[in-house]
Amino acid sequence: MFMQIAIGAIGIGIVLMVGYLVIAQVRDAMPVENGSETDEAIGDTQGVVFSGFGLIAVGIIVLAAFGLINVFR
Repeated sequence: MFMQIAIGAIGIGIVLMVGYLVIAQVRDAMPVENGSETDEAIGDTQGVVFSGFGLIAVGIIVLAAFGLINVFR
């Protein structure tokens, strides 16, 4: 069960990272001025996606630590 959760977390992390890259490309391609409301909204979306990726990374680290504790117990 531990490995299934870890693999799922890795998959979610990859999806979040691809989403972050797509949002970054969209932000660069949009003809909006820097500092406009639309530009700030896209930046906020990038921040949320990146935060989600960070949370998944922390989850993977915790799962790995839990697995190592169980191996050496």
